[in-house]
Amino acid sequence: MAGARALLRHCPLLLPQDRHGTAYEGFVTAQGRDFHIRILLPVDLQLKNARIECSWHLKKILHGYRHILKQRLHSCPDLVSFMVELKTVLEIALKNTQDLHIPRPPEYYSCLVRDLEMLGWNRLAYVDTGLTTVKLKAEDSSGRQHLITLKLNAKYPTEPPDCLVDFPVPFAVSWMPQNSLIDLYNQFLAALESLKEFWDVLDEIDGKTWVLEPENPTRSATTRRIAIGNTVSVNVEVDPRHPNMLPECYFLGADHEVNPLRTKLNNNMNLWDPKISLLQNLKELLEIDFPSRAVLEKNDFAKDCGICYAYRLDGSAPDHVCAEPRCGQPFHHACLYEWLQGLPTSRQSFNVIFGECPYCNK
Repeated sequence: MAGARALLRHCPLLLPQDRHGTAYEGFVTAQGRDFHIRILLPVDLQLKNARIECSWHLKKILHGYRHILKQRLHSCPDLVSFMVELKTVLEIALKNTQDLHIPRPPEYYSCLVRDLEMLGWNRLAYVDTGLTTVKLKAEDSSGRQHLITLKLNAKYPTEPPDCLVDFPVPFAVSWMPQNSLIDLYNQFLAALESLKEFWDVLDEIDGKTWVLEPENPTRSATTRRIAIGNTVSVNVEVDPRHPNMLPECYFLGADHEVNPLRTKLNNNMNLWDPKISLLQNLKELLEIDFPSRAVLEKNDFAKDCGICYAYRLDGSAPDHVCAEPRCGQPFHHACLYEWLQGLPTSRQSFNVIFGECPYCNK
């Protein structure tokens, strides 16, 4: 209910089309203009698998920002957060579209070239032919490569560029008319160092465990679904500001495998030590060793869905498992929901549907 009120407050023209909250249609407003949009969510309401339909005009405006929106779909925790991000990106896109038709004075080009020379051409990753979009590269103290995309308007340097970064948190720029790209670049470097521990935590997880999802995580992604066994995994949500603190943990798998893990986590929560790595803490709290990348292959955990016989469905891996210990067959949420809806013996209570396993009939 709180989520619905928040969505109504931020996007009063976007309304739900069904009682399950899987379809929304209406308008998103930016710079006093309304753009028609339709958002379709899967039955599990996972944003990363959402489909966005919009007018050809809006699609044209957002054409150069599709990768940014895709990242936001994977990183935003709910629809309200994504709509706020969408409106921000749309504001930037509209502003840049208008700026394309504003002739730049000669001082704009001389100032930009001077700033790039002072910054160093070796830090330049890309610049478009119109000198309106610039990408700068940087390396953090752990050796990771990062990019910042700058969209410059005709009033630069009086007004700051719009900055697009692959961060899990907003990147706020402090800018004065006398500032240059060097000042902005230094702020970018400072922001990279402030997120160093967060990326160190996730890099250790990626390097020492089998991560089932996301398949190709961006630097803005805060979650990892880590394999624990053939049919059990844990989804970990890491706080970018406090990466060594106890993360949100959600276990996926059959009850007989998941319940003991939940019990251990609850009983050992007081043993969490922020001085050691998050991964080591999880091992000690859950009293397990995560499957080794050196011994096992990802295919050992990537069991296909028992209904569609595929591992990936719209980018998602099977995340539901039959609770019968002798079965343990995994399924995609969407496949299982559709299967159970078609069974005459199934019953539904609010948003939960009950029925027999397609494999063992339990």
